[in-house]
Amino acid sequence: MTLDRAVMMFAGFMILLSLGLALYVSSWWLLLTAFVGLNLIQASITGFCPAAIFFRKLGIKTGCAFN
Repeated sequence: MTLDRAVMMFAGFMILLSLGLALYVSSWWLLLTAFVGLNLIQASITGFCPAAIFFRKLGIKTGCAFN
């Protein structure tokens, strides 16, 4: 698995988790969904992604998006 796919999988997991928590716990969890979405937009514009830095430190090989 490349770094790009790991970041996309993590973002998708966080969105689904926050939607589930919003459905069963509190609608305030939708703020996490908004945060993930805004972070994806910010990462696409600036190239800075905290999740990519974390996964890179775990040793996941770099893909084409986060060189």
